[in-house]
Amino acid sequence: MSSSSARSAITPERPLVLVGAGKMGGALLEGWLSAGRAPQTILVVDPDPVGPLMKTDGLRVVAEPPATPGAAVVLAVKPQVMGEVLPAVKRVCDEATVVISVAAGTTIATLEALGPGPKVRTIPNTPSAVGKGMTVAVAVDAQEADIALADDLLKAVGLVRWVDREELIDPATAVSGSGPAYVFHLVEALAEAGIKQGLPKDVAEVIARQTIIGAGALLEASALDPGTLRQNVTSPGGTTAAALGILADSGALRDLMGRAVDAATRRSRELGAAD
Repeated sequence: MSSSSARSAITPERPLVLVGAGKMGGALLEGWLSAGRAPQTILVVDPDPVGPLMKTDGLRVVAEPPATPGAAVVLAVKPQVMGEVLPAVKRVCDEATVVISVAAGTTIATLEALGPGPKVRTIPNTPSAVGKGMTVAVAVDAQEADIALADDLLKAVGLVRWVDREELIDPATAVSGSGPAYVFHLVEALAEAGIKQGLPKDVAEVIARQTIIGAGALLEASALDPGTLRQNVTSPGGTTAAALGILADSGALRDLMGRAVDAATRRSRELGAAD
């Protein structure tokens, strides 16, 4: 084994340390166990652990981090308590520990409080809870093996894409981190539009919801790009073409989405500056 791969090896002696087993931490833990990662190599740090996963045979669950370095530390606590958690977490970090934060707004500069070593900042999104997440990540002071380890751990809840500059996390937050809320709002707006056209409320809500679910599934299953899929639904002079004349041809939706993502990006930068 090369020195670069050895530094990132997860063993019972140098475990994978999950700090925080709430929604995101729990989703990651479930993904790791489902993928076959040995429970004996995972240490969960949570003062109030709940759920059946916490009773997995071989899984170690503690309230405070022990003074034993881990091969990797995944920080899945709420951003507002990160400052309180980091001093205790430092006990499980050394210069070979890969530190991965999945906490929104927590900058690499904040993670430096844990000492030298590879640091990974990520922005996952809420569909991670059902294994359909999108995580964008950036690494500093990391070797190839460190990035490979982080990538493998993050893939437990969905797709992972890497960027080469930390400032790109802000637009990634605006697109994928906040993006599910835009889609949910689209479902609400689509249902409301159907109700205004005379559909019963319960029918409008179901068909709007299932239409988005089905379109997402088709997008995932198809090798075609979104533009082609859109064109395939659009018959010349038909109902879809009439609607897209408002949404697409006028540029209204692109303009609105651009403004929304710009606002979210600017807010992400403000929150990072205040970190």
